[in-house]
Amino acid sequence: MSLKTTTYYPKLVNVKEAVTALKDVVTVTPLLNNNNYSRQFGANILLKREDLQQVRSYKIRGAYNKISSLNQDELKNGIVCASAGNHAQGVAFACQKLQIHGTIFMPTPTPKQKLEQVKMFGGEYITIKLVGDTFDDAQKEAKRECDLLQKTFVHPFNDPKIIEGQATVGLEIIEQFSEPIDYVFVPVGGGGLASGLSSVFKVLSPNTKIIGVEPSGAPSMKSAFEKGKNVRLEKIEKFVDGAAVQQVGDVTFQICKENLDAMITVPEGKVCQTILDLYNKDAIVVEPAGALTISALDFYAEEIKGKNVVCVVSGSNNDITRTPEIKERALLYNGLKHYFIIRFPQRAGALKEFVAEILGPQDDITHFEYSKKHSRENAPAIVGIELKKSSDLNPLIQRMKAKNFYGDYLNDKPDLFQYLI
Repeated sequence: MSLKTTTYYPKLVNVKEAVTALKDVVTVTPLLNNNNYSRQFGANILLKREDLQQVRSYKIRGAYNKISSLNQDELKNGIVCASAGNHAQGVAFACQKLQIHGTIFMPTPTPKQKLEQVKMFGGEYITIKLVGDTFDDAQKEAKRECDLLQKTFVHPFNDPKIIEGQATVGLEIIEQFSEPIDYVFVPVGGGGLASGLSSVFKVLSPNTKIIGVEPSGAPSMKSAFEKGKNVRLEKIEKFVDGAAVQQVGDVTFQICKENLDAMITVPEGKVCQTILDLYNKDAIVVEPAGALTISALDFYAEEIKGKNVVCVVSGSNNDITRTPEIKERALLYNGLKHYFIIRFPQRAGALKEFVAEILGPQDDITHFEYSKKHSRENAPAIVGIELKKSSDLNPLIQRMKAKNFYGDYLNDKPDLFQYLI
C-alpha cells in the first residue's frame, strides 16, 4: 500500500493497539546503559537493543502489525513484500505464525546470512525471489506481481500499520526510562521507524530532540529535507543494506519533516569502525544499519555532554563473511590503510630496498600485485600498506618520491580504486 495523500499521522491510540497486537510476538527489548560510550562522551548513553528481537531487528513490529490486520479478502491470494533483509524476516515470521503464504522479493546482493534467516523464519509459507541490485529494483518487481496476481503488498515503511508497529519502539523507550530523555538517535532507511518513534515522542516527550541518521552513501531523507520534497537518488552506496533506499516514502517524508530535529549522515567507514568497537569492547554484534546511531554520536559530542541519550540499535543480522570488508573500510576511514601504484625499477634488490628504506618500522604490506615487464625501465605494482598512525602517511609518500618509487595514490580515486582493488 502506498498512500497518495499525506494526511495520515500516527495517533497514540493506534500505537497502543499495535502494542496489543504484538504482545505475544514481539520482545520488549532492553534499554541498557553503555558504560564505554557514556564515559567517552560524558553522557548517559542508553542503547535500545532491537538487535535482541527474535528476528534480530525491529522490523517484526511493523510487519506483524500490518499482516495481522489484513482481512480474508486481502489474504486470499497471498501477500508480497520487497526487502533488503530485515523486513523480509519480519514478514516471513508473520507468515509462518499466521499460516499464510507470502512471496518475498529481495535484491540479488542480499547477504547470504539474511537469505538463510528468511528461509528459516518463513519455512513452507514463503517463496523468495532475488531480483535486481537494490531494494527499489525488488520493490518494482514485487508491485508488478501484485498487479498481475491481485496479491496484497506489504510495504516496508510507507504504510500506517507499519509505522504504528515501529512506533511501539518509542513507546517502550519512554516507559523504560523514568528521567527526561534529551536526545534520541534513530536510523533512517525508508523512514518507517523514524516516523513512528518521533510521533510518539512528540506527544509524550516533546522536549526530546530526535536525530535521524543515514549512511553517507544513501542520504535519501536528508536530500529530501534539503530540497523540500521527496526525491529519488540516482545512485546509492548499498553497503549499509538495511538503510540504503533510493527514495523514502511520501508519508514517512512528511512525518519526518515535521517531527525530526535534524537529519545527518555518517560515512560507511565510520559505521564499520563502530561495528568493530561494539564487538571488541562490548561483545555486541550489529549489522551496518544497527551501528548508524552510535556512529553519529561523535558529530554531537559537545551537545550531548551531561545528557540522557538513546541510540536505537536497529538490528544484528550481520554476515560474518563481511568481516574482512568491514575491517578494510574502517582502516581506510581512519587513515590507516593506503593503496598506491608503486614504480619498481626492474633490477634485483628493488623490493628489498623498498621494504628497508621506504617502509617505516611499523608499516605492513597487506596487498601486493606486480607483473614484471622486460620492455620497461619501471614496472608498476599495486601495493596496500597498513600504518599504525595516520600521521605516518605523508612521511611515507615523501620517502617514496625521494627514491623515485611513487606512482600514484589510489585512496582518493574511488573509480580507479574499485577497479584495481
